[in-house]
Amino acid sequence: QEQLVESGGGLVQPGGSLRLSCAASGRTFSSYGMGWFRQAPGKEREFVAAIRWANGYTYYADSVKGRFTISRDNAKNTVYLQMNSLKPEDTAVYYCAASSFGTQTSETMYDYWGQGTQVTVSS
Repeated sequence: QEQLVESGGGLVQPGGSLRLSCAASGRTFSSYGMGWFRQAPGKEREFVAAIRWANGYTYYADSVKGRFTISRDNAKNTVYLQMNSLKPEDTAVYYCAASSFGTQTSETMYDYWGQGTQVTVSS
């Protein structure tokens, strides 16, 4: 059974850093695009970043460009989201997802989802 498991969330002060991990199992995701989304309280889920597993092509939302970095470790079947210079507005539940359509920004194009991990940026 396909499974995506996120980890690495927590509480961090503004300006701090966190690294989220997404461990993939249950099938071969090598031809997939992997994305990170987030949902803040009272808001819709939004795209954060995506990476094409096969060639490492990346794409970012404007709100995180230059601060967040998405990467993957093929040997570990794990995708990462390095988040630097965190702001209070980055507070959200962060979700990992896999798309058979490559690097997509729309959540409707994603086939598999993790359970989410909470990131809170506060002093």
